[in-house]
Amino acid sequence: MDTRFAISQYHDAAAVTRELDELIKKPIYSIKPEVLAQYEENYFEKKCQKSKEMIEEARQIIPGGVQHNLAFNYPFPLVFTKAEGMKLHDVDGNEYFDFLQAGGPTVLGSNPPEVREKVIDILNTCGPSTGLFHEYEYKLAKKISDSIETVDMFRMLGSGTEACMAAVRVARLATKNKNIVKMGGAYHGWSDQLGYGIRVPGSKFTQANGVPLYLFKHTQEFFPNDLNSLERVLRMNQFRGGTAAVFIEPIGPESGTRPLDFDFNKGVERLCRKYGALLIFDEVVTGFRIGMAGAQGYYGVSPDLTIFGKVIAGGYPGAGGIGGKKEVMKYLGAGLDGTAKVKKAFMGGTMAATPISCVAGYHMLEEIDKQNACQKAGQMGDRLTAGLKELIKKHNLPFVAFNQGSVCHLETVGTMHFSINWGRPWTIPNVLSATSERKKEMEHMGAAYMAEGLVTLAGSRLYTSAAYTPLLIDEALKRFDKVFAQVAVKA
Repeated sequence: MDTRFAISQYHDAAAVTRELDELIKKPIYSIKPEVLAQYEENYFEKKCQKSKEMIEEARQIIPGGVQHNLAFNYPFPLVFTKAEGMKLHDVDGNEYFDFLQAGGPTVLGSNPPEVREKVIDILNTCGPSTGLFHEYEYKLAKKISDSIETVDMFRMLGSGTEACMAAVRVARLATKNKNIVKMGGAYHGWSDQLGYGIRVPGSKFTQANGVPLYLFKHTQEFFPNDLNSLERVLRMNQFRGGTAAVFIEPIGPESGTRPLDFDFNKGVERLCRKYGALLIFDEVVTGFRIGMAGAQGYYGVSPDLTIFGKVIAGGYPGAGGIGGKKEVMKYLGAGLDGTAKVKKAFMGGTMAATPISCVAGYHMLEEIDKQNACQKAGQMGDRLTAGLKELIKKHNLPFVAFNQGSVCHLETVGTMHFSINWGRPWTIPNVLSATSERKKEMEHMGAAYMAEGLVTLAGSRLYTSAAYTPLLIDEALKRFDKVFAQVAVKA
Protein backbone atom coordinates (compact mmCIF):
# COMPACT_ATOMS: atom_id res chain seq x y z
CA MET A 1 0.00 0.00 0.00
CA ASP A 2 1.18 3.53 -0.75
CA THR A 3 2.22 5.05 2.58
CA ARG A 4 2.78 8.63 1.40
CA PHE A 5 0.54 11.50 2.43
CA ALA A 6 -0.87 14.54 0.68
CA ILE A 7 0.36 16.97 3.34
CA SER A 8 4.02 17.80 2.72
CA GLN A 9 4.39 20.37 5.52
CA TYR A 10 1.87 20.99 8.27
CA HIS A 11 0.63 24.55 8.54
CA ASP A 12 1.08 26.72 11.62
CA ALA A 13 -2.53 26.60 12.80
CA ALA A 14 -2.03 29.41 15.30
CA ALA A 15 -0.57 31.70 12.62
CA VAL A 16 -3.38 30.92 10.17
CA THR A 17 -5.93 31.55 12.91
CA ARG A 18 -4.38 34.94 13.66
CA GLU A 19 -4.65 35.85 9.97
CA LEU A 20 -8.30 34.80 9.94
CA ASP A 21 -8.95 36.75 13.14
CA GLU A 22 -7.58 39.85 11.43
CA LEU A 23 -9.57 39.19 8.26
CA ILE A 24 -12.96 39.33 9.99
CA LYS A 25 -12.00 42.54 11.81
CA LYS A 26 -11.30 44.33 8.53
CA PRO A 27 -13.80 45.80 6.06
CA ILE A 28 -15.07 43.42 3.40
CA TYR A 29 -12.98 43.23 0.24
CA SER A 30 -14.88 41.87 -2.75
CA ILE A 31 -15.22 42.11 -6.50
CA LYS A 32 -16.05 45.66 -7.55
CA PRO A 33 -19.82 46.09 -8.15
CA GLU A 34 -19.27 47.48 -11.65
CA VAL A 35 -17.02 44.54 -12.54
CA LEU A 36 -19.57 42.07 -11.16
CA ALA A 37 -22.21 43.75 -13.33
CA GLN A 38 -19.94 43.35 -16.37
CA TYR A 39 -19.45 39.66 -15.60
CA GLU A 40 -23.21 39.25 -15.30
CA GLU A 41 -23.89 41.00 -18.61
CA ASN A 42 -20.95 39.87 -20.73
CA TYR A 43 -20.51 36.35 -19.43
CA PHE A 44 -23.56 34.94 -17.71
CA GLU A 45 -26.19 36.65 -19.87
CA LYS A 46 -24.40 36.26 -23.21
CA LYS A 47 -22.38 33.06 -22.86
CA CYS A 48 -24.59 31.02 -20.53
CA GLN A 49 -28.02 31.48 -22.13
CA LYS A 50 -28.89 27.78 -22.31
CA SER A 51 -28.04 27.35 -18.64
CA LYS A 52 -30.20 30.31 -17.68
CA GLU A 53 -33.18 29.06 -19.70
CA MET A 54 -32.86 25.53 -18.32
CA ILE A 55 -32.59 26.72 -14.71
CA GLU A 56 -35.60 29.03 -15.10
CA GLU A 57 -37.65 26.03 -16.23
CA ALA A 58 -36.22 23.82 -13.48
CA ARG A 59 -37.19 26.35 -10.79
CA GLN A 60 -40.84 25.67 -11.59
CA ILE A 61 -40.58 22.08 -10.34
CA ILE A 62 -37.35 21.94 -8.28
CA PRO A 63 -37.02 24.12 -5.16
CA GLY A 64 -34.29 26.62 -5.97
CA GLY A 65 -33.83 25.08 -9.40
CA VAL A 66 -31.18 22.50 -8.46
CA GLN A 67 -31.12 19.26 -6.49
CA HIS A 68 -27.80 19.71 -4.69
CA ASN A 69 -26.51 22.50 -2.45
CA LEU A 70 -23.16 22.56 -4.25
CA ALA A 71 -24.89 23.58 -7.48
CA PHE A 72 -26.18 26.90 -6.13
CA ASN A 73 -24.17 29.83 -7.44
CA TYR A 74 -24.65 33.50 -8.29
CA PRO A 75 -26.28 34.87 -10.43
CA PHE A 76 -27.82 31.53 -11.41
CA PRO A 77 -26.67 27.90 -11.43
CA LEU A 78 -24.91 26.71 -14.56
CA VAL A 79 -25.75 23.41 -16.23
CA PHE A 80 -22.76 21.10 -16.67
CA THR A 81 -22.73 18.33 -19.24
CA LYS A 82 -19.20 16.91 -19.14
CA ALA A 83 -16.58 16.22 -16.48
CA GLU A 84 -13.20 14.81 -17.39
CA GLY A 85 -9.95 14.93 -15.45
CA MET A 86 -9.60 18.49 -14.18
CA LYS A 87 -11.98 20.10 -16.68
CA LEU A 88 -15.72 20.78 -16.69
CA HIS A 89 -17.89 21.78 -19.65
CA ASP A 90 -21.27 23.46 -19.45
CA VAL A 91 -24.28 23.15 -21.74
CA ASP A 92 -23.28 26.32 -23.60
CA GLY A 93 -19.88 24.86 -24.46
CA ASN A 94 -17.82 26.84 -21.93
CA GLU A 95 -14.82 25.12 -20.36
CA TYR A 96 -13.69 25.41 -16.73
CA PHE A 97 -10.92 24.41 -14.35
CA ASP A 98 -12.56 22.06 -11.87
CA PHE A 99 -11.61 22.88 -8.28
CA LEU A 100 -14.92 21.56 -6.98
CA GLN A 101 -14.13 17.96 -7.98
CA ALA A 102 -17.72 16.90 -7.22
CA GLY A 103 -17.27 18.13 -3.66
CA GLY A 104 -14.16 16.07 -3.07
CA PRO A 105 -14.53 12.42 -4.16
CA THR A 106 -12.54 12.55 -7.39
CA VAL A 107 -8.94 12.35 -6.14
CA LEU A 108 -7.82 10.96 -9.52
CA GLY A 109 -9.83 13.58 -11.39
CA SER A 110 -13.34 13.28 -12.80
CA ASN A 111 -14.54 10.20 -14.63
CA PRO A 112 -11.23 8.30 -14.91
CA PRO A 113 -11.41 5.68 -17.69
CA GLU A 114 -9.83 2.97 -15.52
CA VAL A 115 -12.87 3.12 -13.24
CA ARG A 116 -15.46 3.93 -15.90
CA GLU A 117 -14.63 0.78 -17.87
CA LYS A 118 -15.19 -1.41 -14.79
CA VAL A 119 -18.53 0.28 -14.14
CA ILE A 120 -19.66 -0.25 -17.74
CA ASP A 121 -18.70 -3.90 -17.44
CA ILE A 122 -20.76 -4.40 -14.26
CA LEU A 123 -23.74 -2.68 -15.91
CA ASN A 124 -23.48 -5.05 -18.86
CA THR A 125 -23.34 -8.12 -16.64
CA CYS A 126 -24.96 -7.65 -13.24
CA GLY A 127 -26.72 -4.31 -13.48
CA PRO A 128 -26.59 -1.46 -10.97
CA SER A 129 -28.41 -3.19 -8.11
CA THR A 130 -29.78 -6.57 -7.05
CA GLY A 131 -30.50 -6.19 -3.33
CA LEU A 132 -28.30 -9.26 -2.77
CA PHE A 133 -24.64 -9.85 -2.00
CA HIS A 134 -22.01 -9.13 -4.65
CA GLU A 135 -18.33 -10.06 -4.49
CA TYR A 136 -17.24 -6.42 -4.71
CA GLU A 137 -18.91 -5.68 -1.39
CA TYR A 138 -16.20 -7.85 0.14
CA LYS A 139 -13.42 -6.52 -2.11
CA LEU A 140 -14.19 -2.90 -1.24
CA ALA A 141 -14.47 -3.64 2.49
CA LYS A 142 -11.18 -5.58 2.39
CA LYS A 143 -9.41 -2.75 0.55
CA ILE A 144 -10.58 -0.22 3.14
CA SER A 145 -9.68 -2.53 6.04
CA ASP A 146 -6.23 -3.22 4.59
CA SER A 147 -5.60 0.50 4.15
CA ILE A 148 -6.92 1.90 7.45
CA GLU A 149 -5.34 0.27 10.50
CA THR A 150 -8.30 0.85 12.85
CA VAL A 151 -10.88 -0.60 10.47
CA ASP A 152 -11.28 -4.28 11.35
CA MET A 153 -14.75 -4.28 9.80
CA PHE A 154 -16.62 -2.03 7.37
CA ARG A 155 -20.32 -1.48 6.64
CA MET A 156 -21.38 0.33 3.47
CA LEU A 157 -24.23 2.86 3.54
CA GLY A 158 -25.78 5.34 1.16
CA SER A 159 -24.12 8.57 2.34
CA GLY A 160 -21.91 10.16 4.95
CA THR A 161 -25.02 11.46 6.70
CA GLU A 162 -26.35 7.91 7.08
CA ALA A 163 -22.97 6.70 8.34
CA CYS A 164 -22.91 9.41 11.02
CA MET A 165 -26.44 8.50 12.10
CA ALA A 166 -25.40 4.84 12.41
CA ALA A 167 -22.29 5.79 14.37
CA VAL A 168 -24.39 7.64 16.96
CA ARG A 169 -26.52 4.53 17.55
CA VAL A 170 -23.55 2.19 17.67
CA ALA A 171 -21.74 4.45 20.15
CA ARG A 172 -24.71 4.54 22.51
CA LEU A 173 -25.08 0.76 22.40
CA ALA A 174 -21.36 0.16 22.87
CA THR A 175 -20.87 2.57 25.80
CA LYS A 176 -24.37 2.57 27.34
CA ASN A 177 -23.93 6.37 27.54
CA LYS A 178 -26.30 9.02 26.21
CA ASN A 179 -24.51 12.16 25.05
CA ILE A 180 -22.90 12.97 21.71
CA VAL A 181 -20.25 15.71 21.63
CA LYS A 182 -19.09 17.39 18.43
CA MET A 183 -16.64 20.09 17.49
CA GLY A 184 -18.36 23.44 16.99
CA GLY A 185 -18.64 24.42 13.31
CA ALA A 186 -18.22 20.84 12.10
CA TYR A 187 -20.52 19.22 9.57
CA HIS A 188 -21.48 15.59 10.08
CA GLY A 189 -24.41 15.42 7.70
CA TRP A 190 -27.89 16.80 8.10
CA SER A 191 -29.49 14.42 10.60
CA ASP A 192 -31.41 15.96 13.50
CA GLN A 193 -28.98 15.51 16.39
CA LEU A 194 -25.84 16.38 14.43
CA GLY A 195 -27.36 19.58 13.05
CA TYR A 196 -26.25 21.12 16.34
CA GLY A 197 -23.43 23.68 16.25
CA ILE A 198 -22.87 23.55 12.49
CA ARG A 199 -20.94 26.15 10.45
CA VAL A 200 -20.41 28.61 13.33
CA PRO A 201 -18.90 27.38 16.62
CA GLY A 202 -21.25 28.23 19.46
CA SER A 203 -24.26 28.44 17.14
CA LYS A 204 -25.96 25.53 18.94
CA PHE A 205 -29.48 25.08 17.47
CA THR A 206 -29.64 28.36 15.53
CA GLN A 207 -28.67 26.87 12.15
CA ALA A 208 -30.86 23.75 12.40
CA ASN A 209 -34.18 25.06 11.14
CA GLY A 210 -36.99 22.51 11.28
CA VAL A 211 -35.46 20.48 14.12
CA PRO A 212 -37.36 20.56 17.47
CA LEU A 213 -35.09 21.74 20.29
CA TYR A 214 -35.76 18.68 22.47
CA LEU A 215 -33.82 16.56 19.96
CA PHE A 216 -30.65 18.34 21.04
CA LYS A 217 -31.05 17.30 24.68
CA HIS A 218 -28.12 14.90 24.45
CA THR A 219 -25.92 16.76 21.94
CA GLN A 220 -23.22 19.26 22.91
CA GLU A 221 -20.39 21.09 21.15
CA PHE A 222 -16.90 22.20 22.14
CA PHE A 223 -14.70 24.89 20.64
CA PRO A 224 -12.19 23.80 17.97
CA ASN A 225 -8.56 23.57 19.05
CA ASP A 226 -9.56 23.93 22.71
CA LEU A 227 -9.04 20.76 24.77
CA ASN A 228 -10.15 22.54 27.93
CA SER A 229 -13.49 23.29 26.27
CA LEU A 230 -13.91 19.61 25.40
CA GLU A 231 -12.95 18.41 28.87
CA ARG A 232 -15.46 20.75 30.50
CA VAL A 233 -18.24 19.16 28.44
CA LEU A 234 -17.02 15.61 29.11
CA ARG A 235 -16.74 16.29 32.83
CA MET A 236 -20.26 17.74 32.99
CA ASN A 237 -21.66 14.79 31.02
CA GLN A 238 -20.52 12.45 33.79
CA PHE A 239 -23.52 13.75 35.75
CA ARG A 240 -26.05 13.63 32.90
CA GLY A 241 -25.79 10.23 31.28
CA GLY A 242 -22.15 10.03 30.20
CA THR A 243 -20.62 10.65 26.78
CA ALA A 244 -21.16 8.00 24.12
CA ALA A 245 -18.91 9.57 21.49
CA VAL A 246 -16.91 12.57 20.41
CA PHE A 247 -17.19 13.37 16.70
CA ILE A 248 -14.37 15.21 14.99
CA GLU A 249 -13.32 16.31 11.52
CA PRO A 250 -9.58 15.63 11.85
CA ILE A 251 -8.28 18.53 9.72
CA GLY A 252 -10.70 20.98 11.35
CA PRO A 253 -14.42 21.78 11.28
CA GLU A 254 -16.11 22.09 7.88
CA SER A 255 -13.25 20.22 6.29
CA GLY A 256 -10.42 22.31 7.65
CA THR A 257 -11.66 25.87 7.25
CA ARG A 258 -10.82 26.40 10.94
CA PRO A 259 -7.38 24.75 11.17
CA LEU A 260 -6.26 22.58 14.09
CA ASP A 261 -2.90 22.17 15.79
CA PHE A 262 -1.12 19.00 14.72
CA ASP A 263 -1.36 17.38 18.16
CA PHE A 264 -5.00 18.36 18.81
CA ASN A 265 -6.44 15.05 17.59
CA LYS A 266 -4.10 13.18 19.93
CA GLY A 267 -5.40 15.31 22.79
CA VAL A 268 -9.00 14.51 21.87
CA GLU A 269 -8.16 10.80 21.79
CA ARG A 270 -6.62 11.02 25.26
CA LEU A 271 -9.73 12.71 26.68
CA CYS A 272 -12.02 10.13 25.08
CA ARG A 273 -10.08 7.35 26.78
CA LYS A 274 -10.16 9.21 30.10
CA TYR A 275 -13.94 9.70 30.05
CA GLY A 276 -15.00 6.42 28.41
CA ALA A 277 -16.28 7.95 25.16
CA LEU A 278 -15.76 6.54 21.68
CA LEU A 279 -13.66 8.66 19.33
CA ILE A 280 -15.33 8.98 15.93
CA PHE A 281 -13.26 10.34 13.03
CA ASP A 282 -15.37 11.80 10.25
CA GLU A 283 -13.12 11.09 7.25
CA VAL A 284 -15.73 11.74 4.58
CA VAL A 285 -13.42 14.38 3.08
CA THR A 286 -10.02 13.22 4.32
CA GLY A 287 -10.36 9.46 3.82
CA PHE A 288 -8.18 8.48 0.80
CA ARG A 289 -7.49 12.16 0.07
CA ILE A 290 -4.97 12.87 2.84
CA GLY A 291 -3.53 9.41 2.28
CA MET A 292 -4.44 5.75 1.89
CA ALA A 293 -4.15 5.45 5.68
CA GLY A 294 -6.53 8.38 6.14
CA ALA A 295 -6.00 11.48 8.25
CA GLN A 296 -5.79 9.16 11.27
CA GLY A 297 -2.70 7.57 9.76
CA TYR A 298 -1.15 10.99 9.23
CA TYR A 299 -1.89 12.18 12.78
CA GLY A 300 -1.13 8.81 14.40
CA VAL A 301 -4.53 8.55 16.08
CA SER A 302 -6.61 5.40 16.67
CA PRO A 303 -10.34 6.23 16.51
CA ASP A 304 -12.92 3.65 17.51
CA LEU A 305 -15.13 4.38 14.50
CA THR A 306 -14.44 6.05 11.17
CA ILE A 307 -17.00 7.66 8.89
CA PHE A 308 -16.37 7.33 5.16
CA GLY A 309 -17.98 8.94 2.12
CA LYS A 310 -17.10 10.73 -1.12
CA VAL A 311 -14.35 8.63 -2.69
CA ILE A 312 -15.39 5.20 -1.42
CA ALA A 313 -17.94 4.94 -4.23
CA GLY A 314 -15.50 6.39 -6.74
CA GLY A 315 -17.66 9.45 -7.38
CA TYR A 316 -20.68 7.24 -8.09
CA PRO A 317 -23.87 7.16 -5.97
CA GLY A 318 -23.91 5.31 -2.65
CA ALA A 319 -20.87 6.95 -1.07
CA GLY A 320 -21.10 6.28 2.64
CA GLY A 321 -19.86 3.83 5.20
CA ILE A 322 -18.73 3.17 8.74
CA GLY A 323 -15.68 1.21 9.81
CA GLY A 324 -14.05 0.39 13.10
CA LYS A 325 -12.85 -2.07 15.64
CA LYS A 326 -14.60 -5.45 15.96
CA GLU A 327 -15.74 -4.90 19.52
CA VAL A 328 -17.66 -1.83 18.38
CA MET A 329 -18.72 -2.94 14.91
CA LYS A 330 -20.42 -6.04 16.35
CA TYR A 331 -23.46 -3.84 17.04
CA LEU A 332 -24.06 -3.69 13.28
CA GLY A 333 -24.07 -7.46 12.80
CA ALA A 334 -25.89 -8.76 15.85
CA GLY A 335 -28.06 -11.75 15.02
CA LEU A 336 -26.35 -12.21 11.65
CA ASP A 337 -22.99 -13.27 13.01
CA GLY A 338 -23.86 -15.35 16.06
CA THR A 339 -23.86 -12.44 18.51
CA ALA A 340 -27.55 -12.72 19.31
CA LYS A 341 -27.06 -11.42 22.86
CA VAL A 342 -25.87 -8.07 21.50
CA LYS A 343 -28.51 -5.56 20.52
CA LYS A 344 -28.27 -4.53 16.90
CA ALA A 345 -28.21 -0.85 15.99
CA PHE A 346 -31.40 0.10 14.16
CA MET A 347 -30.47 0.99 10.58
CA GLY A 348 -31.07 0.02 6.97
CA GLY A 349 -30.46 1.07 3.39
CA THR A 350 -31.97 -0.62 0.36
CA MET A 351 -29.57 1.08 -2.04
CA ALA A 352 -26.46 0.71 0.12
CA ALA A 353 -23.52 -1.30 -1.23
CA THR A 354 -24.89 -1.73 -4.73
CA PRO A 355 -22.66 -3.52 -7.24
CA ILE A 356 -22.10 -0.24 -9.12
CA SER A 357 -20.96 1.69 -6.03
CA CYS A 358 -18.74 -1.11 -4.74
CA VAL A 359 -17.11 -1.79 -8.11
CA ALA A 360 -16.46 1.93 -8.65
CA GLY A 361 -15.18 2.41 -5.13
CA TYR A 362 -12.86 -0.58 -5.17
CA HIS A 363 -11.25 0.29 -8.50
CA MET A 364 -10.99 3.98 -7.60
CA LEU A 365 -9.12 3.12 -4.40
CA GLU A 366 -6.91 0.67 -6.28
CA GLU A 367 -5.97 3.34 -8.81
CA ILE A 368 -5.40 6.00 -6.14
CA ASP A 369 -3.07 3.55 -4.41
CA LYS A 370 -1.21 2.52 -7.59
CA GLN A 371 -0.82 6.07 -8.93
CA ASN A 372 0.23 7.73 -5.65
CA ALA A 373 -2.69 10.06 -6.34
CA CYS A 374 -2.99 11.44 -2.79
CA GLN A 375 0.53 12.82 -2.77
CA LYS A 376 0.29 14.08 -6.36
CA ALA A 377 -2.97 15.89 -5.65
CA GLY A 378 -1.40 17.31 -2.48
CA GLN A 379 1.59 18.65 -4.39
CA MET A 380 -0.79 20.45 -6.73
CA GLY A 381 -2.59 21.84 -3.67
CA ASP A 382 0.74 23.15 -2.37
CA ARG A 383 1.49 24.84 -5.70
CA LEU A 384 -1.98 26.38 -5.93
CA THR A 385 -1.83 27.70 -2.36
CA ALA A 386 1.67 29.13 -2.76
CA GLY A 387 0.54 30.89 -5.94
CA LEU A 388 -2.56 32.30 -4.26
CA LYS A 389 -0.44 33.65 -1.41
CA GLU A 390 1.80 35.44 -3.92
CA LEU A 391 -1.23 36.97 -5.64
CA ILE A 392 -2.70 38.09 -2.30
CA LYS A 393 0.58 39.86 -1.53
CA LYS A 394 0.84 41.31 -5.04
CA HIS A 395 -2.60 42.93 -4.82
CA ASN A 396 -2.24 43.88 -1.13
CA LEU A 397 -5.41 42.05 -0.09
CA PRO A 398 -6.36 40.77 3.38
CA PHE A 399 -7.28 37.33 2.00
CA VAL A 400 -5.97 34.15 3.65
CA ALA A 401 -4.83 31.05 1.75
CA PHE A 402 -3.77 27.76 3.33
CA ASN A 403 -4.16 24.06 2.62
CA GLN A 404 -4.13 20.57 4.06
CA GLY A 405 -2.69 18.75 1.07
CA SER A 406 -5.24 18.79 -1.73
CA VAL A 407 -7.87 20.49 0.46
CA CYS A 408 -7.22 24.17 -0.24
CA HIS A 409 -8.79 27.24 1.34
CA LEU A 410 -9.08 30.75 -0.05
CA GLU A 411 -10.75 32.88 2.60
CA THR A 412 -11.72 36.28 1.21
CA VAL A 413 -14.30 37.30 3.80
CA GLY A 414 -13.88 34.76 6.63
CA THR A 415 -17.53 33.73 6.78
CA MET A 416 -16.66 30.46 8.51
CA HIS A 417 -14.38 32.05 11.09
CA PHE A 418 -17.00 33.72 13.27
CA SER A 419 -18.10 32.21 16.57
CA ILE A 420 -20.83 32.90 19.11
CA ASN A 421 -20.20 33.58 22.79
CA TRP A 422 -23.39 32.79 24.68
CA GLY A 423 -22.03 34.65 27.69
CA ARG A 424 -22.68 37.77 25.63
CA PRO A 425 -26.14 37.22 24.08
CA TRP A 426 -25.98 40.50 22.17
CA THR A 427 -23.27 39.01 19.96
CA ILE A 428 -25.60 36.37 18.52
CA PRO A 429 -27.62 38.56 16.11
CA ASN A 430 -24.46 40.48 15.22
CA VAL A 431 -22.60 37.31 14.25
CA LEU A 432 -25.52 35.88 12.28
CA SER A 433 -25.97 39.13 10.38
CA ALA A 434 -22.21 39.46 9.69
CA THR A 435 -21.94 35.91 8.37
CA SER A 436 -24.98 36.48 6.17
CA GLU A 437 -23.48 39.66 4.65
CA ARG A 438 -20.11 38.05 4.10
CA LYS A 439 -21.67 34.94 2.58
CA LYS A 440 -23.28 37.19 -0.05
CA GLU A 441 -19.89 38.64 -0.99
CA MET A 442 -18.40 35.15 -1.04
CA GLU A 443 -21.03 34.29 -3.66
CA HIS A 444 -20.06 37.36 -5.69
CA MET A 445 -16.40 36.30 -5.64
CA GLY A 446 -17.48 32.81 -6.69
CA ALA A 447 -19.33 34.31 -9.66
CA ALA A 448 -16.20 36.20 -10.72
CA TYR A 449 -14.14 33.01 -10.52
CA MET A 450 -16.78 31.17 -12.56
CA ALA A 451 -16.76 33.84 -15.26
CA GLU A 452 -12.99 33.41 -15.51
CA GLY A 453 -13.40 29.65 -15.91
CA LEU A 454 -12.75 28.58 -12.32
CA VAL A 455 -15.26 26.34 -10.52
CA THR A 456 -14.79 26.39 -6.74
CA LEU A 457 -16.71 25.18 -3.71
CA ALA A 458 -18.65 28.24 -2.53
CA GLY A 459 -15.83 30.51 -3.64
CA SER A 460 -13.70 29.55 -0.64
CA ARG A 461 -12.63 25.89 -0.86
CA LEU A 462 -10.75 24.28 -3.71
CA TYR A 463 -9.92 20.63 -4.22
CA THR A 464 -6.99 19.64 -6.40
CA SER A 465 -6.70 16.22 -7.99
CA ALA A 466 -3.95 14.09 -9.48
CA ALA A 467 -5.21 15.16 -12.92
CA TYR A 468 -3.64 18.59 -12.45
CA THR A 469 -0.11 19.44 -13.61
CA PRO A 470 2.12 22.37 -12.61
CA LEU A 471 1.39 24.08 -15.94
CA LEU A 472 -2.36 23.77 -15.44
CA ILE A 473 -2.14 25.16 -11.90
CA ASP A 474 -0.11 28.09 -13.20
CA GLU A 475 -2.73 28.79 -15.89
CA ALA A 476 -5.46 28.72 -13.26
CA LEU A 477 -3.48 31.17 -11.13
CA LYS A 478 -3.42 33.65 -14.03
CA ARG A 479 -7.21 33.63 -13.90
CA PHE A 480 -7.26 34.21 -10.15
CA ASP A 481 -4.88 37.09 -10.80
CA LYS A 482 -7.42 38.69 -13.12
CA VAL A 483 -10.12 38.47 -10.46
CA PHE A 484 -7.92 39.77 -7.64
CA ALA A 485 -7.01 42.78 -9.77
CA GLN A 486 -10.69 43.79 -9.70
CA VAL A 487 -11.18 43.55 -5.92
CA ALA A 488 -11.69 46.58 -3.71
CA VAL A 489 -12.96 47.40 -0.23
CA LYS A 490 -16.74 47.34 -0.12
CA ALA A 491 -18.22 50.80 0.22
